[in-house]
Amino acid sequence: MKEIKEMKDLRSHTVTKGADRAPHRSLFNACGFTAEELNRPLIGIIYAFSEIVPGHIHLDKLAEAAKAGVYMAGGTPILMPVIGVCDGIVMGHGGMRYSLASRELIADSVETMAAAHCMDGIVLIPNCDKIVPGMIMGAARLNIPSVVVSGGPMLAGRKDGKAINLSTNFEAVGAYKAGLIDEAELRGIEEASCPGCGSCAGMYTANSMNCLAEAIGIALPGNGTIPAVHAARTQLAKHAGMKVMELLERGIKPRDIINEKSITNALAADMALGCSTNSVLHLLAIANEAEIHLTLEAINEVSGRVPNLCHLSPAGPHHLQDLHEAGGLTVVMNQLAEAGHIDVTAVTATGKTVGENIKSAVNKNPDVIRPMENPYGKVGGIAVLWGNIAKNGCVVKQSAVAQEMMVHSGPARVFDSEEQAIEAIYGGKIMPGDVVVIRFEGPRGGPGMREMLAPTSALAGMKLDKTVALITDGRFSGASRGASIGHASPEAAEGGAIGLVREGDIIEIDIPAHKINVLVSDEELQERAKGHKIPEPRVKSGWLARYSSQVSSASTGAVMRFNGLQG
Repeated sequence: MKEIKEMKDLRSHTVTKGADRAPHRSLFNACGFTAEELNRPLIGIIYAFSEIVPGHIHLDKLAEAAKAGVYMAGGTPILMPVIGVCDGIVMGHGGMRYSLASRELIADSVETMAAAHCMDGIVLIPNCDKIVPGMIMGAARLNIPSVVVSGGPMLAGRKDGKAINLSTNFEAVGAYKAGLIDEAELRGIEEASCPGCGSCAGMYTANSMNCLAEAIGIALPGNGTIPAVHAARTQLAKHAGMKVMELLERGIKPRDIINEKSITNALAADMALGCSTNSVLHLLAIANEAEIHLTLEAINEVSGRVPNLCHLSPAGPHHLQDLHEAGGLTVVMNQLAEAGHIDVTAVTATGKTVGENIKSAVNKNPDVIRPMENPYGKVGGIAVLWGNIAKNGCVVKQSAVAQEMMVHSGPARVFDSEEQAIEAIYGGKIMPGDVVVIRFEGPRGGPGMREMLAPTSALAGMKLDKTVALITDGRFSGASRGASIGHASPEAAEGGAIGLVREGDIIEIDIPAHKINVLVSDEELQERAKGHKIPEPRVKSGWLARYSSQVSSASTGAVMRFNGLQG
């Protein structure tokens, strides 16, 4: 192991130094640690390995690689686990209520394990949807040297010479229900769409957040795009272990990295990549933990000036491996920097600035990463809309919306749960031109703000995604495409006007103008509100009931109110 100069006043000295800590050292002894190891900085390797999440089934190997990196750099690594929910497996049933809510448990677990045991630094090893932001939120709270290294994206599957992935599978269910494909075709897609470990292959929430962790600078270059099965991913984990020791020596902490500059950089990358709408929730929550003021208005400001350079699945044909082969996020950020959209002075976990990290990036495939003068879209991938049914805003992935649906007007088809909506869609009751409204699925009302991949995929599979819009106070998987508008705030369970919409009301959507309204007068909405009753909570026991009573609005990141946010 590398010999490093002795560091004074380490957090770990609280449990390793002095005669009065003999009992504490005896417990370390029981775990097999030597005196030599206890004389070095203690680094928590916090990882989310399990055998139920494809993105996490290999994280034990990456944890061992990160341990090796810490040892090589002169520290003592200590493995610590956290939970992780597989959004795909919990999709479309009550289990999805636990997904977003688990982000808070993960942040709490990171804080608990590292703070209680006096870690000097941490390497965070997540991969999937809520685990990535949850770990970053915990690091921002702790503010001790931290590096994120994700598990990396899954390779796309192959069928009949074409790349496919998880969203192909979900949409195939809709096609099967509509009689467009047979059971044998559905089974073939099922068997080919997810070929191995890693976060699902499109620009879904997991890969969005792994890329944005890199854009923020809390993860090393390559974090967002190096495939899970590549040796470079293992090497990246070793380098993460080495880098956390460098950050410790230099006194660089998460809040030196996560600040207004880096969050704005991440938003610019978000718009260029066409990330999941869930990235809005998570960036708001990370900003809250780092005590940075971020608003939905700021998101639209960045979206208005940063073009969409990538059309990754489900918006287009490319996958994360294609983005990686084209040069990865460093190319995207280099192009944005040359156009003045990135602050190159921001500090990163490499110990260098963003500018130093990206200066040598070369675009190897201008179709996967379009040049600034020839973007896929002149504005960013995400837009925030406002109107009388979303006075505090709602969010759409505009880069995945067909041009003919950017402006749409149609009758509301109203459902008070995802299950009701999916039954109507599969039952052939949704017609071209309709606007499906799914409410009481927000952070409080769901509870847990379930993802609506089943309804959106059903619509896409039935070839209705270019004629039917969907609005909800719930949220969408990054695998959703079409005019899927989520996060409507205030949510129905908090008295939001989305709860007052009635069957047949005409809803107007104008994404370029950032507007969404039900064509009902203010007086009529006020009259409806007088007799309106909010249903009893769906969940009245367990920690989800506690979550429901304390969670804030989607417009402020759906964080817990006692975390200093009262919105």
